[in-house]
Amino acid sequence: MASTYTAAGIELIADGEQSGTWGQTTNTNFELFEEMITGVVSIALSSSTYTLTTSDGASSEGRHAIVVFTGTPGGTCTVTVSPNDMQKVYFIVNNTDQTVTMSQGSGANVSVATGKTKVLYCDGAGAGAAVVDISNGFDATTLADLGVTASAAELNTLDGITSTVGELNLVDGSVAGTVVNSKAVIYGASGEVNATTLQIGGSSITATAAELNTMDGITATVSELNQLDGVTLSNYADRTADAAWTGSQRATVVTDNDGSFDMNAGQNFSCTPTGSVTLTFTNIANGQSGFILLVNTTPQTVSLHANTKGDANLATTLSTAGTYLCSYFSNGTNVYVTTSAAIA
Repeated sequence: MASTYTAAGIELIADGEQSGTWGQTTNTNFELFEEMITGVVSIALSSSTYTLTTSDGASSEGRHAIVVFTGTPGGTCTVTVSPNDMQKVYFIVNNTDQTVTMSQGSGANVSVATGKTKVLYCDGAGAGAAVVDISNGFDATTLADLGVTASAAELNTLDGITSTVGELNLVDGSVAGTVVNSKAVIYGASGEVNATTLQIGGSSITATAAELNTMDGITATVSELNQLDGVTLSNYADRTADAAWTGSQRATVVTDNDGSFDMNAGQNFSCTPTGSVTLTFTNIANGQSGFILLVNTTPQTVSLHANTKGDANLATTLSTAGTYLCSYFSNGTNVYVTTSAAIA
């Protein structure tokens, strides 16, 4: 009975065959095993097709474990593994200037780009045999080959970072414009910062946003605000309760010679008319009272505004030469005026 061969071309000696020579055949098989496991072959490609053949019982290119392609095929070269029923793992090194496409049958092919290395598995399925890439990134020569999209400059931002994992994780789960307990502060798109608690020097701020916003628009200087330093409420009168004054209370006299008195300007007025005047009050405040020193020496005619109320002789009296001390009281609508006699 004659010898047979495996799909990989290893001779199987039939029972009782090759008496006296089987040792030579066995030694050849061992050499072929070595070729399959550790063999390296270099093949120069010069065209668009090439057949990588494994022959029965003899050393052949297709049996080698590592195949290094060289040369200038002039375009993509399709290398067909033969026979198509041989299962084989190849380490393919493409040192040509073109892509090498590995094929075994009508099934899937694998392309090996120039300068790349791939580990391939030929499934030996006959006419429909396929080649499968089992490299899983073995041929990666760049970060992009491994799926890394960050640039070198972006990765170099890590150079010199001393933050611990826990410190970097302070931003884990944080989203801009939100509050996450025990996380880093994340600014919103407009620079806003949200927080549930604010602390300065370990002390929590209890003022509300509305209370803090009372400072918005204040134009007082530090020295002006410091005038309140140490002042307690007892130093000021409670306007909702009776108060006893121990210090002098004064209102500065406001000079207004046109006979029109602005209650917002002051409480006591001085008037020396240089022409006819009408006693008039503006910004009439409910409950305001005070005095007017009227010096009418020329004399000038004095009349009363509709909201200025006095006795029937008030205007005549004030139109007579002399100095008069007038008192007034306002109810918020009208101002009631009385006068002294001419003061010598």
